[in-house]
Amino acid sequence: MGIVIGIDVGISTTKIVGIDAKRGVISPIRIKATDPVTSLYGAFGKYLYDNNINLTDVEQVMITGVGSAYIDSPIYGLPTKKAEEFIADGLGARYETELDRMIVVSMGTGTSLVQCCGDDIRHIGGIGVGGGTLMGLSRIMLKSDDIKQVAALAMQGEIKNIDVLIGDISPNALPGLPKNATASLFGNAKTNATREDIALGIITTVLQTIGSCTILSSLGSGIKEYVLIGNLTLLPQCKDVFHAMEKLYHVHFIIPKYSEFCTAIGAALYYIDKKRG
Repeated sequence: MGIVIGIDVGISTTKIVGIDAKRGVISPIRIKATDPVTSLYGAFGKYLYDNNINLTDVEQVMITGVGSAYIDSPIYGLPTKKAEEFIADGLGARYETELDRMIVVSMGTGTSLVQCCGDDIRHIGGIGVGGGTLMGLSRIMLKSDDIKQVAALAMQGEIKNIDVLIGDISPNALPGLPKNATASLFGNAKTNATREDIALGIITTVLQTIGSCTILSSLGSGIKEYVLIGNLTLLPQCKDVFHAMEKLYHVHFIIPKYSEFCTAIGAALYYIDKKRG
C-alpha cells in the first residue's frame, strides 16, 4: 500500500498527516492561510517537500473538516475522497489511544462529542463553547485574541480572584465537593481584576464547561474515558483543569500524543479501514 494522506481542512488552518504500513504516522504539520483552499494546497506541497514524498508515492488523499466543502476536485490529480468528520475523530482517537470505549471531545471553534464503542462511532452532541469562545471573550476583555499570549498571561493568574470556590461559601467541604472546587465561574470577579486573572478565568471557564458537558454526556453509558483532541489541547492549563475534574468525578481525561492531528489521522484511516474491509 502506498502512503495515504489525511487532511483536516479548517477555514484558516489545515492539518495534514501521512500514514503508510512501514512508518505509521509520518510527521504531521499544520499550515495557516487566509482561506481553506490556499491553506490546503500550501500544507500539501510543504508536507510532500519536507518528507521527501513524491506524488507517485501517494495512493489516496482523504480530506475532512469544515473547509473540505470548498474542495471539489482531485488534489494535484491524485485520487481524492472525503471522510465524515465525526467518524474521522473517532478513528484517529482510537488509533492514538488504543481504546475501544471512549468519548472523543473535539475542541475546535466549538466542541463536538463522539461516542466510540468498538466500531460503533457516533456523534452524540456538542456545545457551542470552544476556541471561538476563548478568542471572542479574550478579544473583548483583554483586547487580544492571540491564544498563546492569553495562555501566557493565565500562567500568572490566580483563579480565586475570579471564581467563587466552595471554600468561599462554606467553612467546610460539601459532600463530594472539596473546598477548592468551583462554585461559580467568574462569580468573584472584581472591576479591578488583573489581566492575568481574567485570562485564567476565561480559559478555566471554557475548559471546565467542556469537561462538565462531556461528563454529563456519558451518564448512563458507563464510559469514563474521555479523549481530548483539537487545538485547545495545547493549552498548558488543560493539565490542571482536567486533572481537578478527574479527581472530583473519578473519570479519566486523555490527551494523546498527536491530539492536534487526530482528525487528519482519522481521515487517512477512514480509507485504510474500508480498503481492508
